[in-house]
Amino acid sequence: MPLHPRLPLALLTTASLLIALTGCGQSAAMNARAEALGAPGEGIGPSSLSAADGYIPDGETVSLTDDVPAVTRLDGRLRDALARAAGAASERDVTFTLTDGWRSERYQEYLFDRAVTEYGSADEASRWVKHGDESKHVRGEAVDIATADAMDWLSRFGGEYGLCRIYANEAWHFELAADASGTCPALLTDSTAG
Repeated sequence: MPLHPRLPLALLTTASLLIALTGCGQSAAMNARAEALGAPGEGIGPSSLSAADGYIPDGETVSLTDDVPAVTRLDGRLRDALARAAGAASERDVTFTLTDGWRSERYQEYLFDRAVTEYGSADEASRWVKHGDESKHVRGEAVDIATADAMDWLSRFGGEYGLCRIYANEAWHFELAADASGTCPALLTDSTAG
C-alpha cells in the first residue's frame, strides 16, 4: 500500500506494488514522495511550517512517545488506544511510527493546496486530502502510520483497540471508529465518501 496521501498518483501504484510484494517496512516511497513534492515553502503554501503546526519533515517519522505537537495534540483517547495497540504489536516486533498525526489548520490547507497542484483539481485532491475544517487530523482524531508492517498489524488487529483503517485508498490512515465489539466500519472509497 502507498505510504501517504501526499504521494503522487503515479508513485501510489508503484509504492503499492512494492510494499504488497515485499512486505517491507518503511520504503523508498517516502523518499520518492519528498522528491516529487518538494519541501514546505517551495511553490504554493506557507513559507514555513514548523513542529508547532504538527509538521513532520518528509522522510522522517515520530514515535508515539515523542514530545512534539503532532503527537501531544492528538485526542487523548486516540493516543491511549495507539499506546495499547503498540504494546501488543511490539510482542510481534512491530513498531508504530507516524508520518502524520495532529496538524494545524494552516498545515492542512497547505497540504490541500499542494494536492490541487499535484492532481490538477480540487475534486481529485479531495480524494486524498481534506480541507482544514473537515480534517480529523486538525481535530487530533487521525494518524498516518509509517510502515507497512504496522499498517498491516493495525488493519488486522486494530479494531480490538478501537482503531480502524477508514479509506480504501489510504492504508496508512487510522482513526478511532470501531464499535463496542471491535468491529470496524466498511472502508470508504476515499475521503470524498465521508
